Amino acid sequence: MHYSTLPHTDLKVSKICLGTMTYGEQNTEAEAHEQLDYATANGVNFIDTAEIYSSPISPETQGSTERFIGNWLKNRGKRDDLIIASKIAGKGAFAEHLRLNLGYSKQNLEEALHFSLQRLQTDYLDLYQLHWPMRNTNFFGPRAYKHEDNEQWEDNLLEILQSLDGFIKSGKIRYIGVSNETPWGMMRYLQLAKKHDLPKMVTIQNPYSLLNRIFEVGLAEICMREEIRLLAYSPLGSGLLSGKYHLGTDKPGNRFNKYSKNVGRYKKAGSWEATEKYLKIAQDHDMSLPQMALAFVNQQSFTGSNIIGATTMPQLKENLASTDVSLDEEILTLIEEVQELIPNPAP
Repeated sequence: MHYSTLPHTDLKVSKICLGTMTYGEQNTEAEAHEQLDYATANGVNFIDTAEIYSSPISPETQGSTERFIGNWLKNRGKRDDLIIASKIAGKGAFAEHLRLNLGYSKQNLEEALHFSLQRLQTDYLDLYQLHWPMRNTNFFGPRAYKHEDNEQWEDNLLEILQSLDGFIKSGKIRYIGVSNETPWGMMRYLQLAKKHDLPKMVTIQNPYSLLNRIFEVGLAEICMREEIRLLAYSPLGSGLLSGKYHLGTDKPGNRFNKYSKNVGRYKKAGSWEATEKYLKIAQDHDMSLPQMALAFVNQQSFTGSNIIGATTMPQLKENLASTDVSLDEEILTLIEEVQELIPNPAP
């Protein structure tokens, strides 16, 4: 396993982060514990979760992922050698079962953090993230931003940073980050933190893969110039980049089949065609498509950690092995040719 220290922190994170949103929906607690045991035994020290998981989201399974991890942490008996990250959910019809008034008010942040710590059975989180922006902007799939003149949005970004600063000073969290954020949002947080001497957002958790490289347009430069690091999610495009759907080895229970309405951005013809081309590159160079796709994300200079999610142990083992794969200039050139031909088919 390879590791990198997130700038402006003492967090030395494994290049592969274990994503856990399937725990409680696609994975039982026993399966979750098996994954956690194997991943940590093989060098993974970074675990990512969220208050709203498992996914697909439902009131019945909300919080199950954190509970599974919490029970595992209690049984394991060691906490300080791990880096645990969680997220507070924002506004959205699919999140209304969480609390009466959604948003990142001080009260909501306190409540969400309290229950996450309780479910995880820990006194602190190493990284606490805002799961998505409160304002209307393009995330979770839309390619372009469309402004709404009558938008009802309270700009409370300064209040958010002040509340998070209080949690850091009380020892409940160590560092903060954003998720599904845009260049404008990230820069506003950075400017406010600098102006008011408040904690800096040290990470951004956004989608990034061979099928979605929108991050490179503006956020990659921010990451490099402002010393932020990407925690890449959906590096396998909800499983499309596993290659199994093209090879005909998929099963009805696989995420892309079972939860098809949740993977709309990856079901477009362009995503299928691009994946077919990436599969050929991998096959021609004697590697699996998942390992090539993950290695591509791992090698980016702005990537702090690559969040993988697996529902089976064979998938987990193959994904972890991607850290031993290095893509040479020939393969990277071939990848760029596909990107130029079919740019970002799954934003």
